[in-house]
Amino acid sequence: EVQLVESGGGLVQEGGSLRLSCATSGLSFDTDAIGWFRQASGKEREAVSCIDIHDGRAGYADSVKGRFTISGDNAKKTVYLQMDSLKTEDTAVYYCAASRNPFCVLHEPYYDAWGQGTRVTVSS
Repeated sequence: EVQLVESGGGLVQEGGSLRLSCATSGLSFDTDAIGWFRQASGKEREAVSCIDIHDGRAGYADSVKGRFTISGDNAKKTVYLQMDSLKTEDTAVYYCAASRNPFCVLHEPYYDAWGQGTRVTVSS
């Protein structure tokens, strides 16, 4: 059974940083792709970033490019999302998702398994 558990969310001031973690189990991991998505209150879920674990290729939404960095730790089977220079508009519940396909794709239907989410609140 595939399980994804996010952690690291919280309250931070604008301009601050947080690092989210997505601990995985039940995945091949190094042949999968992991994505981060977020959903703000009253809005649809949107893609934030993704990574092809095998070769480290990553993708980012335009809204987070240059501020967020995704990385993976094969030994821990964990993917991280380092979020810097946070803005109030980054406030959302953040979800990680896994795909059995190996390519980084910023498209929700590509992903098969989802975590429960971790809330990030950025205050002004």
